[in-house]
Amino acid sequence: MLWDDFLNSDWHDWRGTGKSEDRLDRPGWLRAWLKEQHLPILDQPNPHELQQLKELRSLIHGMVTSIVQGVSPDAETIGRLNDVMSDGPVIRELFFREGSLSTGNRPVRWDWQQVMSDIAASFADTIANGETARIRICDNPDCLWVYYDDTRNRSKRYCDDKMCGNLMKVRRFRARKKASEDDQP
Repeated sequence: MLWDDFLNSDWHDWRGTGKSEDRLDRPGWLRAWLKEQHLPILDQPNPHELQQLKELRSLIHGMVTSIVQGVSPDAETIGRLNDVMSDGPVIRELFFREGSLSTGNRPVRWDWQQVMSDIAASFADTIANGETARIRICDNPDCLWVYYDDTRNRSKRYCDDKMCGNLMKVRRFRARKKASEDDQP
């Protein structure tokens, strides 16, 4: 999803080194991300646009944190998200897709305001039409990656079982081993 990939641009080393990186500040990262998301490529955002991107990320991350804690977004926060969406006007269209009629929205223009509007709309659609109980933050305290749990039984605890999941299993094993060694005289 557009919104969770954007949120995870605030990267933390899942291995516990303490390293972190705001990938929005890394030259070329946004361009690669736009391409990965199949969005039109734009020039690097100016300082004001970059600050707006970071504010949007912070807004959505705050909403995700509340949702994960079982708290619904308040009217003020929803209003702020609506303000971001309103900055990206679209034209509603009817068109053929794979042999059948479909509807969609075409941006009036393509700029960083539109990108932010699309990110906000992606998140709004998820919380309005998806299952908010599936929105998760990785249980690895060093990672904190945000993801949408699409497993059948909704029991996914880690962003990636092979990385964070295995790391946390090893940490638990070592902690139990150390505790049992400490208990022996």
